[in-house]
Formats: sequence, C-alpha cells, structure tokens
Amino acid sequence: MDNPSFQLTPLMQRYILHWGEMGSRWGVNRTVSQIHALLYLSPEPLNAEQITELLSVARSNVSNSLKELQSWELVKVTHVMGDRRDHFSVVGDTWDTFFTIIEQRKRRELDPIMTMLRQCEVEMGQDKQTSAHVRKKITEMHTFLDGMLQWYEQIATLPRSSLLALIKMGTKVIHFLPKKKAK
Repeated sequence: MDNPSFQLTPLMQRYILHWGEMGSRWGVNRTVSQIHALLYLSPEPLNAEQITELLSVARSNVSNSLKELQSWELVKVTHVMGDRRDHFSVVGDTWDTFFTIIEQRKRRELDPIMTMLRQCEVEMGQDKQTSAHVRKKITEMHTFLDGMLQWYEQIATLPRSSLLALIKMGTKVIHFLPKKKAK
C-alpha cells in the first residue's frame, strides 16, 4: 500500500464491518457501506488499490461500489500530486452525509411514491370500482407523506446550530405545542 502508516486497527475494523452490516439492513450493498465507512475514517483520500487492500475485497467490487457512492453523492474523486490514479474521499462531514442520504432516499424512493399517490387520487375521480375504504387509505397516505416531506424541507433549511438546539431540546418542545383536548 502507498501509505503504510494508515493501518486498520481492530476498532476501525469493527466499525467498518458493522457499518457494512447496517448498510445491508438499509438495502445498501455491504461493500458499498464498508467503503464509505473506510473513507469516512481515513485521514486522507484513498485510491481504489488501497481500498482493495485494506478491505480485502475484489478490485471490480471496489470500482462498482465507488461508482455507487459517487451516484449517491457521498464520495468525491480527488487527485494527489504526482499520482495519476483517482483518490476518493467522503463529501463533507457527518451532517452532510446525513442530509445527503436523506435527500437521495427522498429522491429515489419517496418522490416516486408521491407521484404515484397523486396519480391515484386523480384516477379516483373516475374510478367507480375502488371502495371508499381504499380511497380513504390512499388519501391518508398521500396526506401523511406530503406533510412529512414538507416538514423535511423546512428542517433541511435550518442552520446546523438551530438543528442542534432543536435536537438538544428533545421532548421539551412538546410544552410549546397546544394541549390536546380530552374527549
């Protein structure tokens, strides 16, 4: 490896392996997640050969995984003086990673669901076969997801300092909300 000073400690290995396991549970390829974890921990950009060696995975798997991470906008290509190879590093910090993952999942998963729900609601106007119960459920799902996505859009524009303050407030914020009337 080009940088013999960068070695994986047992703690780093545990972190990387666990991140890979979690990625699998979230529907992301294990190697993709492990490479992201490795690059997150690395103090400097790594090239594909270094990643292959450090994780003991096939070079083709590393190439495909890096392309996937780039498509998610989680990893960027950087260049090192005197080295023609591409080097890779994570984009931004922990907050950037968090919001990038949420935005990508929204774009890839929730936006198509919202499009389908809007189409269903339009079609319900002419549909005489679908029961009122099913129509109500589709409308409830559309209303719920639309509200959650609007909330996300508002939260995503807050400065980090405000987000941190909001998180630290935790359930204390409930005291500022109107009380629910007893039935």
